[in-house]
Amino acid sequence: MDGWVDGDETLLEASRFTVVRRRQPLAGGTARVREVVLHPGSVVVVPLLAADHVCLIDVVRTAIGATLLELPAGTLDREESLVDAARRELLEETGYRAGRIEDAGSFWMSPGILRERMHLFVASDLEAGPQALEPGEQITTRVVPWNEAVAMCLDGRIEDAKTITGILLVDARRTGRR
Repeated sequence: MDGWVDGDETLLEASRFTVVRRRQPLAGGTARVREVVLHPGSVVVVPLLAADHVCLIDVVRTAIGATLLELPAGTLDREESLVDAARRELLEETGYRAGRIEDAGSFWMSPGILRERMHLFVASDLEAGPQALEPGEQITTRVVPWNEAVAMCLDGRIEDAKTITGILLVDARRTGRR
C-alpha cells in the first residue's frame, strides 16, 4: 500500500474485522501512527419493487442503541462472488429473490479509520418469500415509495450512510443526473 510501512501490529482480531496499528511515513523521516479497522468489504442492495417502490429494512443497531431504516447489506464473510453475496443478503434480510441484479458501483465507508469497500447493487424482478435472518438479527421490512425514500435521505429520516449513498446514487442514475 503506497505511503505505508510494512508490518502492521495487530491489536484485535474479531470475527468480522481486525484492528491494526499502522505507521505512515511523513516528510522529514517522521511517521504518524494510526489505528485502522481492516474489514473484508460488504455489499448493499437497492431492492426495487416495480419502478416506484423500494424495500427498506428497520434494523436494531447495538453500536448506537437505535433502530435505523436501511437498505439490506452484509459483510463479505465467505467465499462467493459479489453478486452472490448481494443475492444472499437480499434473501436473508428481506425474503426477496432477485430475478435481475446489477452492479451500481462501490465506495469506501469511512476511510479515515475503516478499510471497508462497499459494493452497491440494484435488484429488480423481485419474488417475495420468507426472511432467513441470522441468529440475533432484529430486522423488519418496510416497503416505501421511491420518492419518499429519496426525501427521507434528504431530510434526515434516513441516517445510515450506505443507505443515503445507495438511494441517492441510484436516484441520480434513474433521473439522468449521473
